[in-house]
Amino acid sequence: MYFQAVGKVNTGKTVELALQKAAEYGINDIVVASCGGDTAKLLVGKVENLVCVTHANGYAAPGESDMPDQVRHELAAQGVKLLTTTHVLSGAERGISRKFGGVYPVEIMAHTLRMFGQGVKVCVEIAVMALDAGLIPFGKDVIVIGGSAHGADTAVVMRPAHADHIFDNYIAEIICKPGHK
Repeated sequence: MYFQAVGKVNTGKTVELALQKAAEYGINDIVVASCGGDTAKLLVGKVENLVCVTHANGYAAPGESDMPDQVRHELAAQGVKLLTTTHVLSGAERGISRKFGGVYPVEIMAHTLRMFGQGVKVCVEIAVMALDAGLIPFGKDVIVIGGSAHGADTAVVMRPAHADHIFDNYIAEIICKPGHK
């Protein structure tokens, strides 16, 4: 499915398509990017293992989290595994490029993935982060949902690899993504 626009307008359909694909393939693990919690809430109770990856603390402003504490507690109480940590495709390397200029390998990788859309880059990134945190099983396909800004507009089936084997990530299928910017 190719959407005509990016962003939040596609969230409901993205979640619907992702859940259909999970049922079709018997996949019990979904990793979702959700900063404010809205997209994650749409998946609560609909999958065995739901992992919600947020922006790292300090993403918007030093020392601050995008996800309100109340939402974080609500999701956790409903069995959602929450992950807030350094982004694997930016993190410290972005700090180096901001300080000294230039472009570094991980940033090049992130920009290359963006050629398929911002949401595809997000999907790869959060799947690796969830695997590294031990929140999804190694060696199994998972459904990953990401977006281009607010909301979700991209979903993939992939078998993530750990960050130290980043090129072993395998995207088996793009379920949906924006077809145009």
